Amino acid sequence: MTQPLLIEIGVEELPAAPLLKVLEQIERSWAEILEKNRLLCDFEFSYTPRRLVLWHPEFLKKQLESEEELFGPPLQVAFKDGEPTRAAESFAKKCGVALSEIGRSQKGGKEVLYYKRVIPGRESKELIDRMLKEWIASMRFGKMMRWGARSDEFIRPVRWLLTLLGNEVVPAELFGVKSSNTTRVHRQVSFEPVGVDSAKEYFEHLQKGGVELFADRRREKILEGFNELEAKSSLKIGRDEDLMEEVVAITEYPTPLLGRFDESFLKLPPEVIMTSMKEHQRYFPVFENGVLHNGFVVVSNAKTDDFSQIVAGNERVLKPRLSDAIFFYENDLKKGLDPEGLKDLLFMDSLGSMYDKCVRESVIATTLAEVYSDTLEKEFHKERGELKALAERAAMLSKADLLSEMVYEFTELQGVMGYYYAKAQGEDELVALAIRDQYLPNAEDGELPSNLFSAIIAISYKFDNLMALFSIGKIPTGSRDPFALRRAAAGIIRIVTHFDIPFNISEMIEYFKKEYAPFDSAELEKFFDERLYKALDVNPSIVTAVLASKERDINEIVKKVQALKNIVESDEFKEIFTTFKRVANIAKDIDLEAELSVDSGLFEKSEEEDLYNTFLEVTQKEYPDYESMLDALFSLKPKLDRFFDNVMVNAEDEKLRVNRKNLVGSIYRAFKEVADIKEISV
Repeated sequence: MTQPLLIEIGVEELPAAPLLKVLEQIERSWAEILEKNRLLCDFEFSYTPRRLVLWHPEFLKKQLESEEELFGPPLQVAFKDGEPTRAAESFAKKCGVALSEIGRSQKGGKEVLYYKRVIPGRESKELIDRMLKEWIASMRFGKMMRWGARSDEFIRPVRWLLTLLGNEVVPAELFGVKSSNTTRVHRQVSFEPVGVDSAKEYFEHLQKGGVELFADRRREKILEGFNELEAKSSLKIGRDEDLMEEVVAITEYPTPLLGRFDESFLKLPPEVIMTSMKEHQRYFPVFENGVLHNGFVVVSNAKTDDFSQIVAGNERVLKPRLSDAIFFYENDLKKGLDPEGLKDLLFMDSLGSMYDKCVRESVIATTLAEVYSDTLEKEFHKERGELKALAERAAMLSKADLLSEMVYEFTELQGVMGYYYAKAQGEDELVALAIRDQYLPNAEDGELPSNLFSAIIAISYKFDNLMALFSIGKIPTGSRDPFALRRAAAGIIRIVTHFDIPFNISEMIEYFKKEYAPFDSAELEKFFDERLYKALDVNPSIVTAVLASKERDINEIVKKVQALKNIVESDEFKEIFTTFKRVANIAKDIDLEAELSVDSGLFEKSEEEDLYNTFLEVTQKEYPDYESMLDALFSLKPKLDRFFDNVMVNAEDEKLRVNRKNLVGSIYRAFKEVADIKEISV
């Protein structure tokens, strides 16, 4: 039999960031607790800044019965000379029954004492208090707090606890607060507790009392408000998803409102204005004709008919924030970008200053500018020497904005501010853009650098991080990666494949190792290989097969993986693969590094000559890509099948045997230029 169960934990305003990080864990934890207590059922978890709510439309009034199997000692231990031993009597006592009620069963190949008992279900209301305490204890918000004289802690003080099973209050207590049938509505409606006698009444009271319990409905209300504001003007509101999630989490009755700031502040870089509004005030930016407008949208949590004072108050609060930003910006422009101050800014123990880091990055950047010089010259119409000089300049200035007042205030604007300051002091546009793009991509699917020159600076930054930190043993272990080295390696993979540039990881590591303390190159290469498995959405055996070809150029590895993936995922591949698995098995004992000479004069069967001639035709052609080359090699299947059906590879005559094995080995070696086919699993 079931009844609805409603639980509401009332708290002082929850901080959005830590709450949003653990929402899934909170819900999953309650499901696990229900299952463990044999009370698993459908439920809905909801939250507002002042409450955590569990709603179970059909909750078992009593636990389901369960069965427990108990296995005792082997019979030869339980009985001696036909009489029960102490071991048998102890087992019966453990089961709570007479020895005569104990049965027999098989376990581990032996006959043992056995008893199965039914565990009756307990009334669920007897369990809820303990279950709630376990649920609260499972919530890992990070920073916690204590209040009053209590020694226990939670993210915020708990102020009320509602627990209704049907119409009955279930006895429970959290942090000294006893359960009741009262809730709280919006503060601007009432400060007094509101009594509820049923779940239906609870939801009605919240709705009338200015509390939108469900996060998705609060989001809809905000978006509807955005649409209404946009419909009244030519303005467009920036939909920042992270900010939206936060605003949804801190409001119970959201209402978007349009405010404005003085146009004079628009001389600030738009990123500064948007960051200041988002980080300090949680405002959404407003655009007109694609350009930042001197307006903002604040999502009010007030329940009122007159929002004018709220708008005016937020406008007053924003003005000093932007005034401070103007002050920082103008001071920074006077100082300009100068890397000299970076000599006093430590990068990391054993790795020197940020200036030293810039020097190392400039070595990488100028080398890469030389490697990619032909492409750079065509794209930017600049001489090789000038491009190398610009690469060095960009690398040396890349971290200079860390010394600025603006980046000190908003660390997330590093690089962005360097771009504006570089432009202001007349640096080449390529240098300014490279400073802006140096940290890209900064997320798994994040934006990439805007051009190849910027890509070189971004690679230099990431590659120096990897080389430097590996050289001092700061290598990620398990899930720990405090210096985001996995992201750095993944970023390099994305950049080189997007810009279609060579990047031989073995050669790069060996070439630049002189700039760092000695370390095991193989470890860093293996690290890159591991990132390839994560970065490429393919059957892992395909990556293994390509890596087994000993290809070390990241761009070529990715191309080979993609080509092989397209073939392996085709419907007919399984049938094709059987033949080539046989090729791999025959070739496993052949030294592929040796010269595999094939003497057509030793052919005895037409199938040998036919296979050999076709193989020569295939391998002597040039192909536009790896997939075309693999298609041509896999097209040998019919001739290989006839060869295997009619030719004895392991002939008794040694010359024939070696000649035939060399033919098969040559085919296998041709495949291995792209991938080792024996590594593929289908």
